[in-house]
Amino acid sequence: MPSISLKTPVPGPRSQALIERRTQAVARGISQLTPIFVSRAEGAVIEDVDGNRFLDFAGGIGCLNAGHREPGVVAALHAQADRFLHTCFMVAPYESYVRLAEKLNALAPGDTPKKTILLNSGAEAVENAVKIARAYTRRPAVICFEDAFHGRTLLTLALTSKTHPYKAGFEPFPGDIYRVPYGLPAAQLEDTFQRVVAAESVAAIIAEPVQGEGGFRVPPPGWLAAVHRICRRHGILLIDDEVQTGFARTGRMFAIEHEGIEPDLLVTAKSLGGGLPLGAVTGQAEIMDHTGPGSLGGTFGGNPMACEAALAVIQAIECGRLCQRAEQLGRQFRQRALAWQQRFPAIRDVRGLGAMQAFELAGAPSTQALTKYCYEHGLILVTAGTYGNVVRILMPLAVTDDQMSEALDVIEAGLEAV
Repeated sequence: MPSISLKTPVPGPRSQALIERRTQAVARGISQLTPIFVSRAEGAVIEDVDGNRFLDFAGGIGCLNAGHREPGVVAALHAQADRFLHTCFMVAPYESYVRLAEKLNALAPGDTPKKTILLNSGAEAVENAVKIARAYTRRPAVICFEDAFHGRTLLTLALTSKTHPYKAGFEPFPGDIYRVPYGLPAAQLEDTFQRVVAAESVAAIIAEPVQGEGGFRVPPPGWLAAVHRICRRHGILLIDDEVQTGFARTGRMFAIEHEGIEPDLLVTAKSLGGGLPLGAVTGQAEIMDHTGPGSLGGTFGGNPMACEAALAVIQAIECGRLCQRAEQLGRQFRQRALAWQQRFPAIRDVRGLGAMQAFELAGAPSTQALTKYCYEHGLILVTAGTYGNVVRILMPLAVTDDQMSEALDVIEAGLEAV
């Protein structure tokens, strides 16, 4: 039976009524990418309040690699809800925080002993990684990259590249942040130390192994390794932002594993929590222990519900062989997308790593028209790219082969229509 089932036009009457209420109650700065309201979800399928069923290729913007309501996650949450909901780990600790930290330390690339702190989001994790790097190196500056996205708090907006809608109007941002082109040759990065900021002033270089919001841009092979060597040469820490790339999306638990690199600090969030808010910084123990007690933390960081969810997510990824599944899904997508590129001149590029795949269109209006066609025909997609002209796929890796084919058929029909 097909997963897509539209019983009413999109938006249906119940969703439309909720849109009107939302307009009155919710601040305008919170966008709404699809005109539906969800009633339930399972695996890779969302059902809205009007009874329409959609294939979800947005995945909560990359938060559901293990799927909506993954059974192990649901069971873990029910069990934890029967015990307690919150104590604050800094006040009355609990084992699940420790178990999750142990698991993340074991999963992180490299043999150096690791330690972990748990937080509420990717942006909060990035901020703490910068704090740790500055404290350890006693240096102020951070180098980031054009087209990067690291969050929407003031510090992470300084690291984020895209002006509209993220940065415009929120200035001024924190200083000592320096931006260079993504994927630039190592020699040019060295030149930055002569023209822009002295190497001995730089605490960290922060990079996404594949850029997410920037358009699923994959750097040239060996580039991250070259950046890592430069960091080693100058005593700079490498912060690996795996918020969107982590937890099997690219065919490895972490995308940086494709390059065989051990970063100094590893930032995770999104799919780590299986739908619950959770972020983490995992790093070399010497670096992580450089700050004193009380210097890091937060009231809700590593909430017990989120910790139990994360442990179940990691088990689902490992037992379900989702890294291998990501490679299969990526090949399935690329085969179709490369054929589309031959047929549709509007497709400029097809790119990605594992199941983190995208295609770039000639302009944002084409992208908007395509995503509108898709949700009107039962497929939820989200866009990316500094110019808003990239269609990316972030479906749960639990999607079936038939569901994947069904979604690709909808995209192809949309390309023909727009």
